[in-house]
Amino acid sequence: MEDDARPAARLTVLSGPSGVGKDSVIELIRARSPWVRLSVSVTTRKMRDYEVDGVHYFFADRSEFERLIAGGQLLEWAEFAGNLYGTPRGPVEGWLREGEPVLLKIDLQGARQVRAAMPEAQLVFLAPPSVEELKRRLVGRGTDDEETIRRRLAHADEELAAEREFDVTVVNDYVERAADELVSLLGSSFLTPLRAD
Repeated sequence: MEDDARPAARLTVLSGPSGVGKDSVIELIRARSPWVRLSVSVTTRKMRDYEVDGVHYFFADRSEFERLIAGGQLLEWAEFAGNLYGTPRGPVEGWLREGEPVLLKIDLQGARQVRAAMPEAQLVFLAPPSVEELKRRLVGRGTDDEETIRRRLAHADEELAAEREFDVTVVNDYVERAADELVSLLGSSFLTPLRAD
């Protein structure tokens, strides 16, 4: 089969409320499935102790971020809790042209922008086992002050209500199972031929 006859690679977006465990799932996929291309977002928020610039995020100041927006270099971007987050366009488009599966971890606002820009993208919602568990995780992770936790909890209600906008829901009751399910969705998008019924 000629290269240009292959189906185009499909972008997969992972989204869900703060505290649901998106970072934990991504870390496991990074370790177990190196064939998956993980887009690294750029953000203006402060780096956390465990984070590595260029691995977890590209960290930028607000003026650098605004230059990326003005130059059309972001596939999507959003502001949350006073910080800007965005997806660099170049690497994503390059990997898709090469036929490689690409996974983005972005918020609801960004997922909506990707859906508008790339309707063929697969949107996956990472859900908590329960709202109570989500609240416990947000308070218990100890990375945010009380005001940020309050804003994240309020925002989580909006994000949970948007679950129906997504193509697939993966429940993060057990991070290994959730990561495996997400990888199988990536694999099925690219590697499994469609059945002719």
